[in-house]
Amino acid sequence: MKVGLFRVARPRAERQAIVASSFALTLALGLSGCRDEKPKPTDISPPATGAQPTGAAPSDAQAAPSSDVTTAASPTWSEGPKVVTGGTVDAEALRKRSHARIEGDTSAVHVLEGGTPFELGKRACEASVPKVPKETKILVKPNLGGFEWFKDPAQNGGDDGLRGRITDPEFSRGIVRCLKERGHTRITLAEGWGAKHADWERLVRVSGYEAMAREEHVPLVAMDDDGVFDVEGDMPGKPLALKGMEKTHVPTLLIPKILAEHLESGLFISAPKIKAHRFGVFSAAIKGMQGTVMLSDKSPAFNQKFRMHKELGAALAKEKAKEPGAREAYVAALDTFAERIADVLEVSAPHVVIAEGAPAMGGDGFSRQWPTKESVAIAGTNPIRVDRVIAQYLGFWKNEALGKELLGNTTSPLLTKAAKRFRVDIESSTLAGNGASLLAEKRPAHLLGMAGFVIHEGAGVEVKPGSAAPTPKAPPAPESDAGAPTEGPGEGDVHAARISDADAPKLDGALEATWNKAKPVRFDTDWSGKATGTFTEARFLWSPKGLYVAWELEGAGLHTDTSRPTDVERERLYQEDCVEIFLVPDPARKKRYFEVEVGPFGHYFDIDVDREKRKEDIAWQSGVKVGTARDAARKRATIEMAMTSPDVIAALGAGKRLPLGLYRMEGKEKRLYLAFRPTRTPKPNFHVPEAFGLLVLDP
Repeated sequence: MKVGLFRVARPRAERQAIVASSFALTLALGLSGCRDEKPKPTDISPPATGAQPTGAAPSDAQAAPSSDVTTAASPTWSEGPKVVTGGTVDAEALRKRSHARIEGDTSAVHVLEGGTPFELGKRACEASVPKVPKETKILVKPNLGGFEWFKDPAQNGGDDGLRGRITDPEFSRGIVRCLKERGHTRITLAEGWGAKHADWERLVRVSGYEAMAREEHVPLVAMDDDGVFDVEGDMPGKPLALKGMEKTHVPTLLIPKILAEHLESGLFISAPKIKAHRFGVFSAAIKGMQGTVMLSDKSPAFNQKFRMHKELGAALAKEKAKEPGAREAYVAALDTFAERIADVLEVSAPHVVIAEGAPAMGGDGFSRQWPTKESVAIAGTNPIRVDRVIAQYLGFWKNEALGKELLGNTTSPLLTKAAKRFRVDIESSTLAGNGASLLAEKRPAHLLGMAGFVIHEGAGVEVKPGSAAPTPKAPPAPESDAGAPTEGPGEGDVHAARISDADAPKLDGALEATWNKAKPVRFDTDWSGKATGTFTEARFLWSPKGLYVAWELEGAGLHTDTSRPTDVERERLYQEDCVEIFLVPDPARKKRYFEVEVGPFGHYFDIDVDREKRKEDIAWQSGVKVGTARDAARKRATIEMAMTSPDVIAALGAGKRLPLGLYRMEGKEKRLYLAFRPTRTPKPNFHVPEAFGLLVLDP
């Protein structure tokens, strides 16, 4: 039998005004910024505003709304003429096409900050990937081969040899999910590999890519002539000859069949890891093209990648012996490598670059790591301009110390030679995205060069590879139809549907039709990210008179002291069954937020928390109104609530994106601390504003 309750907020005079001495036990949320609005691009030079970069995830609340944020990169799409004929590839046709596209591409580079790797990958994809027909085949190339070799974590302090060196699989998952949500079904993950097939299988297994690809139902292939992928099925790794390479620095270059086909009539997305590199200075879009290289000098072709920098060994021997001219030989080897990579870029330039820096890594690109304090994604359609921004982000743009070590090269020769080849002016570019201000000041730089030099500038602490916890994984979930619940964590912003005041729901625990306008979010994860099987669903509505939330609780034990009155604020409600909402009214001050707790019988508690000033005001009132219903036999409960105080209403507005946390505490003996976005703290803790997600107020 269902019972209901309706209650209005109590007068302020009835409340006790105190500053609490300790924070209540709570959880926090880190939702996807999946619809990063398209702000007006700004010059890459430090802005006159003097905006200070921050380590927290900035909000996009002030960004101008866009009617189509998915076409920021390019409003049109053209496949171009055929380049693959009779088992060979027309290099000149590819070269002309790449030059025409890149030389004319002055679009902004997106710098997005904050969130998990999954969220960043998804947001960056939405911001940068051009709109193409749904039937277009898409190749996504992460950086998988850019590491020294596998390590036994048990013998190396948790280091598997991969983490921090390769593109995070959850970042790539975010890209895949973004593409799926646009209706794309012909998606392939692929990377070049320089070892035998058994080691490729080990790589994708240890890295997590095998599991991710299986969960997302996308193929994962090696772009190599390894005797397996080049003979299976439609032979994706088959090396094809390039006609028209005779006058280049790589006359024996081959191209994987699957890449040639996507360059001809598909979309090629490069998803590199942002990191310093001991030889190339840094590795991103341009350096990442080495992963596509095969050469016909000897067989197997994939095993000839070293020939791209074959002069390096002799130069390093000179450095080791301290011979005269050693540094000149080293820089000459780097210059030659840069010319070869530019040749490769001309015939295999990606249509989009979505680079993962969550975090980016200074150091040597391998075993020495200085992570950035921020997590970012840097994306765009011009690989040279993307690398220009990455160079500055890593501190390797016009770096005088680097110039002294590399005989006048104040950035990577790979960048400058590619820019010269494609006639791209890299002195200035444009930026877009909530992380653009990170480049307003001189960036830290950390590089350990192969020639023995070391550059350390600015903040940064070296970490032991593997010392950080593994990246939180977004669980697989089917693509959801419009109106279907969004599964967490990792599936998007929480959206509040706009309603008129006349359509405001009646708060009685019986959900009427107006709630169907809101897309629900559904979760069963606890604060650590573990699935519990105890589900919670929430919907949001808003109007000029308040913010409305409907909670549907499964597995509700109704562990509540019902002898306590519901019309008086209930301190320590978090010790019983309740739901919690954390709402940041001003995205510029993410550590100041409203917390409202509501129980399944209508008990409530609300508080204004300011962690910057270390204050809690429990005299603050949210103007909360509550209606509940329960079905004890089915272990279900429904809570409807409205937050109607003037300061809550002042925070609302069409298009606003307010940081948000959604939580639930359930159970007595076996206590559950549930979070739509896990905080992953050592013990249950909801007060983690750095992990808050976003409530999007739909127009």
